[in-house]
Amino acid sequence: MTESAAAPSRADARRNRALVLTAARSAFAERGMDVPLGEIARRAGVGAGTVYRHFPSKEALFEAAVVDRIRLFVDTARELAEVPDPGPVFFRFLASVVRLTARNKALCDALEAGGEERFGRSAGLIREFAQALDVLLTHAQEAGDVRRDVDISDVRALLLACLSMERRRGAGAVPGRGVALLCDSLRPGPHVTKLPVAELKKVRKDRNSSNVRNETECAACGTPVSAARTGRPARYCGGACRQKAHRERARGGPNRPR
Repeated sequence: MTESAAAPSRADARRNRALVLTAARSAFAERGMDVPLGEIARRAGVGAGTVYRHFPSKEALFEAAVVDRIRLFVDTARELAEVPDPGPVFFRFLASVVRLTARNKALCDALEAGGEERFGRSAGLIREFAQALDVLLTHAQEAGDVRRDVDISDVRALLLACLSMERRRGAGAVPGRGVALLCDSLRPGPHVTKLPVAELKKVRKDRNSSNVRNETECAACGTPVSAARTGRPARYCGGACRQKAHRERARGGPNRPR
């Protein structure tokens, strides 16, 4: 086959891939992972075989459909990490994530799935998103704009709840009510309810419990950290908590927020 004859074939392949990806973004945004690949092929105007030639599985196609938006969230959070007004920026960022995600079922599914490996590259990006969001949270807490007894797992759970609330309110509902409740639940104040804390240390004193005897507690957030089999035991559950503890020491404060 000559080069001139092969070129149109490559152009057709690129065009078909673009058609499939465009149709997938629309279909996944409406129905999430529940949409069948046959429906995406129909919307793209191609056969199911064409879809599989470009994307070997539904998970691979789903990843390609959402990865750009998640990367945008990660990059934006990282760009905002050193702003002079971290509290307002943290709340505006949360509001923008909700606004851009609430009507996109694919993004809701991706954030809810967290770091599940079946979503490939997007799973790693979601973990990066959590880490970047944790940095914004820490800076907002240090500025006194966010209550200090919450951690990134609390924020992620509240974010998912907010997205569910916004999606369930229906097309005629006033948007932003969930965001307002989300943000107010994170603000410090004299009348906030003290959060319950698991009595991890007490549990670990029970030497008969084989499930917890090999765990330690993250020095920054209190999350259980499995002890290493060899070498020095881990003090932190991840890089974000390690950086948080370093900033606290530099400021002369305790390692763990109270």
